[in-house]
Amino acid sequence: MSNVLVPIANGSEDIEAITIIDVLRRGGVEVTVASIEEAKQVTMAFGSKLEADVLLTDVADKQYDAIVLPGGIPGAEHLRDCELLIDMLEKHDIQDALLCAICASPALVFGTHGFVVDKQATCYPSFEKGLTGAEYVSDQPVVMDGNIITSQGPATAMAFALGVLANLEGYEATQKVADGLLC
Repeated sequence: MSNVLVPIANGSEDIEAITIIDVLRRGGVEVTVASIEEAKQVTMAFGSKLEADVLLTDVADKQYDAIVLPGGIPGAEHLRDCELLIDMLEKHDIQDALLCAICASPALVFGTHGFVVDKQATCYPSFEKGLTGAEYVSDQPVVMDGNIITSQGPATAMAFALGVLANLEGYEATQKVADGLLC
């Protein structure tokens, strides 16, 4: 069973966070939702309250098969500014774990901290200038290059989550989940 970290912050995008968590758990992935805030409960970008499983500080030394970032403003900005999260992303990148981000996070987190240099990537339209060193792909909802998976926004969250699942658990597990979701 694969294990995935989904960091969340005040202002994370509601649809993206919930879709990522739900789809991966339906696929049998062990998902740890970690708040980067001082409390487990965060208020999402559109007012939903979500309680994380743990605080990020509780799992800082754990290795995951993937780290998957929801977007949203100001959530992606909070993720970008979280030194502990960036340190974890760097350690996981060295181990070739999947680093995945959607919406504003590919630009604000990955672009700011150099994770997409010399890679193809996508993000929420209008944030593409933040994909520093990357080739921006505007016509694909999900883009994978090496160990980096990026996606555009709320409407692409399902395809993004299924893409992450496929890379972790394979085609058959993903197809079973997709069929159940009527995708």
